[in-house]
Amino acid sequence: MKFDDRSIDWLAELLAEAARAEIMPRFRRLGEGDVRQKTSAADLVTEADVNAERLITARLRERYPDAMVVGEEACSDNPALLAGLGDAALAFVIDPVDGTFNFASGVPLFGVMAGVVVNGETVAGIIHDPVGKDWLIGAKGAGSHIRHAHDALEKVGVAAPVPMSQMTGSVSWQFLEEPERSRLARNQTRTLSQFAYRCAAHEYRLLASGHAHFVLYNKLMPWDHLAGALIHQEAGGHVARIDGSAYLPSHVDGGLLVAPDKQSWDELRRELWAE
Repeated sequence: MKFDDRSIDWLAELLAEAARAEIMPRFRRLGEGDVRQKTSAADLVTEADVNAERLITARLRERYPDAMVVGEEACSDNPALLAGLGDAALAFVIDPVDGTFNFASGVPLFGVMAGVVVNGETVAGIIHDPVGKDWLIGAKGAGSHIRHAHDALEKVGVAAPVPMSQMTGSVSWQFLEEPERSRLARNQTRTLSQFAYRCAAHEYRLLASGHAHFVLYNKLMPWDHLAGALIHQEAGGHVARIDGSAYLPSHVDGGLLVAPDKQSWDELRRELWAE
């Protein structure tokens, strides 16, 4: 079966189904054994992550038996599952609970994300908000929209370009080594204000809907960024790795800078790294 416009609706509903069945019943109800550390105290996995990914993966394999399915938790156990994503004929990249730290802390800022890759190119991205019960959806060449809980469809667009001194944004300097870490943290103060949601799903939503200007990520796993980057681009924004190269599904390093347009991107790239 091919992935088409009708498939986007099906996939959006699948993410909502996983949220209803496996995520929201556990929100603020996690037991002592339901949360585990992965790499650190800030990198968590819960029973909601595991069970939601299992449900989504099973449904995808039923409908698309020949497709590659890349889930965050499955790859955490077996990183080799990422191999081949860059040239897959059809692949689905799943983040069952983006913002797990927030979810485990009882903070209602988390999302379910899916990116769709066809012949090595991201062609669709979906971010579902289980709390707001809506979706942010982008499709290659078709723009980005919020599908509200009451079924209304609202086209979204990135913020109008402004000088860096008037920008609101986020710099994930915590994943960087010194001296770059301190340099970026210092230079971010040249902007108007900052946000830090600890949730790429909601950060990409903020940017794609025009309520903030930029984000800088250093950690670059596909489940965190394929959907959001495509949505941002379809909302009119500019996305590139730190060296200016295009961001591809196969990339797991090189950082990512997201801005309203190429001119804003160039200014941020120059000023954030200024000595």
